[in-house]
Amino acid sequence: MIGKIVMKNNLSFKKAELDISKGLTVFTGLSGAGKSVLFKGILSAFCLCESEAKSVEIQVDDKLDLENFGIESEEENVFKLLKEKSTKYFINNQSIAKKSLQNLSKSFIKYLSAKENNEFSNEKFLNLLDALEIQKNAEFSSFLQEFKKDFEEYTQNFHALNVILEEEKKVEELKELAKMQIEKISSINPKIGEYEELLVLKKRLSKKDKLTQAWAKAEGVFDFEKVVIEALNLSEVDASFFSECFNELRMICENQKMQDYDFDIETLLDRIENLSYLMKRYESIENALEVLKQKKQELEHYENLSFEKKELEKKVKESQQRLMQKAKKLTQTREQNLQTLQNYLNDYLQNLYMKDALLTLKENEKISALGKDELVLDINLANLKHLSSGELNRLRLAFIATECKILNEGKGVLFLDEIDANLSGKEAMSIAKILLELSEFYQIFAISHLPQLSSKAHNHFLVEKKDEESIVRKLDKDQRVKELARMVSGELVSDEALEFAKTLLKS
Repeated sequence: MIGKIVMKNNLSFKKAELDISKGLTVFTGLSGAGKSVLFKGILSAFCLCESEAKSVEIQVDDKLDLENFGIESEEENVFKLLKEKSTKYFINNQSIAKKSLQNLSKSFIKYLSAKENNEFSNEKFLNLLDALEIQKNAEFSSFLQEFKKDFEEYTQNFHALNVILEEEKKVEELKELAKMQIEKISSINPKIGEYEELLVLKKRLSKKDKLTQAWAKAEGVFDFEKVVIEALNLSEVDASFFSECFNELRMICENQKMQDYDFDIETLLDRIENLSYLMKRYESIENALEVLKQKKQELEHYENLSFEKKELEKKVKESQQRLMQKAKKLTQTREQNLQTLQNYLNDYLQNLYMKDALLTLKENEKISALGKDELVLDINLANLKHLSSGELNRLRLAFIATECKILNEGKGVLFLDEIDANLSGKEAMSIAKILLELSEFYQIFAISHLPQLSSKAHNHFLVEKKDEESIVRKLDKDQRVKELARMVSGELVSDEALEFAKTLLKS
């Protein structure tokens, strides 16, 4: 529910501050006072309308799925629009993209304008038919869940079969590609850690000649071993340290001679090059071995494709048969409840002084998660696109009321822009009564030019212009009487108009 609205610098409005309670909120005033400007300013904070407002801030206390948009939710969520060189949107002081805000806003705000008629989606009508059946038979809910589960199974199997059919068209090419990769990796037969070991060996081999020459020269030092020991003994110095040093040196020299330097350098370089190729293509030897494993599995899959295809064809056929049987039952059940739904809708349409609607179920060729049914709506044998904007909005109102009556639920905010325009008093009163019924579920904002609807408001705001500046203020009971009387008789308010206004408020 919207609790507070603060709007600044919106054309003739310098500042508008409104405290709103639940129920039906109506804006009235002379033409040109700024009602539509104010209305669009409110909607602009939700990115549902364009506005010239420089700043709009709105408090909303509904629980919203803000986390899905990367925004932390609070007890009161603050929607804010700021316009300087460009328009920016915020929720709880966190920036949000325009498209994301629109998607979020449409989840809890219904704006009845002539541009949209998404209330009449096939899914919504079918859900109402199913809800009517659940009211009579609670087990039907389980049947719907089973149908959706069967549809998911059918869709998965059908998709998997199509993948195989596509693979089948190019299976020889795919097999050849898999074989080539398997053959290439297998022919190299890499081992984990081998590349690093060969690099170390390559480094040693690269200095083989220098090592041989150096140790050949160094071996000459052993010719002086006896001489040095004899000199140490004559000097009465313990020669054991020298003997230990020479023994260690002799071991190192022998080890160097025993090193395997007979490895073919060309073979080594070829091996390193092959391993380097695998590492460049697959990033590592480990990845190359993993690809080898995957390609062997792919090749096995391609070779077993015919068997898998037969199995999937069998599954698709079986799941399709189950689905079609349940879809038929679903259609039959919906047809039994079609008249009830039509009666509910027509009751509201009659109260709105509109022609009856005709609902018919048509079978689609393709099946979906909703079955094979498509509900077609006609008003007095006229298609929706042939209705006037006023008729379309009243039809939408009747559908929303029908939805609330059947589901006994509804949540969010409903915006109605001059829904009683060009209507008679009795038509306006019929709308008012339906809006009062809907206000048990929705918070409603409406612009009105007729006293019948305005008299039923829980919050009545007057928009007026003084010295070229628009202002908006909430009316108390006495002020409402005067405003309703003005709406009845014009600027020169008569006693009869005042009495009529009091009667409207009392009723």
